[in-house]
Amino acid sequence: MGFAPQWLALREAADRAARDDALLAAAARLAGAAPVVVDLGAGTGATVRALTGHLPDAARWHLVDNDAALLALAVANHPNAQACQLDLNRLADLPLDDTTLVSASALLDLVSERWLRALIDILVRHQLPFYAALSYDGVMQWQPELADDADITAAFNRDQCTDKGFGPALGAASGIMAKTLFEQAGYHVMLAQTPWVLTHRHAQLQADLLDGIAGAAARAGHGGADVWNAARQALVSQGTCTIGHVDILAVPTGRVALLDGHGGADG
Repeated sequence: MGFAPQWLALREAADRAARDDALLAAAARLAGAAPVVVDLGAGTGATVRALTGHLPDAARWHLVDNDAALLALAVANHPNAQACQLDLNRLADLPLDDTTLVSASALLDLVSERWLRALIDILVRHQLPFYAALSYDGVMQWQPELADDADITAAFNRDQCTDKGFGPALGAASGIMAKTLFEQAGYHVMLAQTPWVLTHRHAQLQADLLDGIAGAAARAGHGGADVWNAARQALVSQGTCTIGHVDILAVPTGRVALLDGHGGADG
């Protein structure tokens, strides 16, 4: 798994606008007065930037990614961050001894159920809260509509469930699966809908996104993905696009009191 820094930069503003503010603030409270956050699949540090202003200036970060170039960009911009170049399949090697919160962004839809269960086992052992933002939930809607929209979405969702480096990916089911597994492990879980809502102001993001959707749909066997992409690209300047995501906050029962009664859309 790896992403170009240009793509990560392009999507960051839409990601930040979509994040659920209540879950973001609750995650910051759970990190405590002396936060040490381990961010999984950290990329260039988008989660650090999202939590800036919610955490004390002295908050420390362990940024975990397998991409050394992305990590170099991240730590160059965040002096309290330490790079941890690690294959995320090696969960046992995560630096969790002094950690107060584990986070991730746009990750859970790429991992397998087996990987997620292994992560939850580790979090339970350390009694750590987990904040994961922006997991794709299978919803794609466009205005104006085209005849192939639903078929393209279905094909894209099939491709999302292929192996992304962690075994068969959870894809659109990741949010609900995470909620179920954390609750089975005794955690209190909050889930919030956090869709991208893209307009002509996000023209370049829409254009790159459409290329990616069409490519995935073609891999999944949709023979008209290129034609659909061309038609959609012609509408970028006048249409809107909604891409569904969910944010999740999973809290050990012993730390629920730190939420101060605040939660997300679904508790």
